[in-house]
Amino acid sequence: MSTLPFALSLAPLHGGYEPVPADRRVSGAPLTRYLSALTSADGRLDAGTWEGTAGSWRVNYTETEVCLLLDGRVRLIAADGQAREFTAGEAFVVPSGFQGIWEVLEPARKLYVIYQP
Repeated sequence: MSTLPFALSLAPLHGGYEPVPADRRVSGAPLTRYLSALTSADGRLDAGTWEGTAGSWRVNYTETEVCLLLDGRVRLIAADGQAREFTAGEAFVVPSGFQGIWEVLEPARKLYVIYQP
């Protein structure tokens, strides 16, 4: 990993979206894409930009993720039914161990930093 500062792009991404795997989809036909700006040599730290279209899918976080939502609106629904909604301009943390549903309510774009212990 370089010791120089690096930039995370605030611009919309270019290139193709990938469908969320069918076995994880809950609703809709969500598509996602991302661009990693930095990955540590050991693969435990990753930072970049992510985009997703409307829909929802199951998630099981083994990592901790810090997000800054640049555009759109998302909802995270825990396995026990508790939900939190986030809109453009908000930052949030998804802790390791979170299990539930990631739902894109309006096309979303975020900056992310993921740490895998």
